[in-house]
Amino acid sequence: MAKGFKFLSEEDFKDGVKSGFTLVDFHADWCGPCRMLAPVLERVAEKMSGKVTFAKIDIDQAQKTAATYQVTSIPTLILFKDGKEIARLVGLRDEEALKDFIHSAMSRVPA
Repeated sequence: MAKGFKFLSEEDFKDGVKSGFTLVDFHADWCGPCRMLAPVLERVAEKMSGKVTFAKIDIDQAQKTAATYQVTSIPTLILFKDGKEIARLVGLRDEEALKDFIHSAMSRVPA
């Protein structure tokens, strides 16, 4: 499952998002919408390979990180640029909406 994704933990989260653009999927195994989003994210990750790093973090295993970023609903996608949150999206979306979200957020960030 989720090929092309980095799997982050509480311990390596900051290192995992510290450089470039990283889209982190805050999810849980028991979350139905998270499971529905997974194949959509995989398709987007394939198409955007090299531009954005895609990562996942299980909120049940990383409760402190989820609390730090005030993740109260899942799935939550947070786009980081060099370790700083630049955009977030909550809930299930289709492939086009995800690509638009990423492109729009990236275009607003100075190079």
